[in-house]
Amino acid sequence: MALGLKSSTLELLKRFNRAFPQFYEQFVSSEIQLQNLRLAYHLYKTKQAVIELKPEGSKSALHFAYRNQSFLLSDIFGVLAAYGLTIHSLSLYGQIYPPMLVFIKLIVSRSGKALTEKTAENVCRAIREALAGRFEVEEMLAVEFNLDAGLEQVETEFYVDPVFHLPALLIEADNQPGLFYKVMYAIWQEDLMVVNANLLVWRGRTRLILYLLGPNESIIPEYLGQKIAEGVKQRLLGRRF
Repeated sequence: MALGLKSSTLELLKRFNRAFPQFYEQFVSSEIQLQNLRLAYHLYKTKQAVIELKPEGSKSALHFAYRNQSFLLSDIFGVLAAYGLTIHSLSLYGQIYPPMLVFIKLIVSRSGKALTEKTAENVCRAIREALAGRFEVEEMLAVEFNLDAGLEQVETEFYVDPVFHLPALLIEADNQPGLFYKVMYAIWQEDLMVVNANLLVWRGRTRLILYLLGPNESIIPEYLGQKIAEGVKQRLLGRRF
């Protein structure tokens, strides 16, 4: 727990952290916990999604906070794909109890550089419009990508994480444009909600571990998880049901 904070702030942070999975307070740094608390307060005051995109070193950092819903990641990653952004890292922390907020940080670049101020403004505006249903992500992406084309060399695996005590879906595929959007679109089609994520890009392969809640924010039983893993794999391979 963070040192040097007022007792009232520490108590507020403790109450805030109770809505996250058990691992959150143990494994997530105090700095990130406090940052997420500040984002939650901003969200509470404005009643609007927090969407900030600012330079961070030679790249740009996108911070996002809102009530978690199954379509969120599909919209966000769809906009990033539409603007031709490369995703370098992903951190995502979602609550599993009300108010079910999610906090996301993405490190992105365009042509290997931080985004210009104008591009950053346009991306933030597009994400907000997508969440409001006024920006048709799929229509815009269809101009750039063949959305019916499957990913290459897809592997999926469902398991219950012994440390996090959450259902997890491992997805691994060859890198290609639109990969993250296609993965998140498949997750949305299965009506799943991501509450934590790990990303590794290595030797032309992308590995995502997504910690999930099922439809209506439910825990996913083992038998259903295996079906979900196979369903996501078939969707990503471009096979219709």
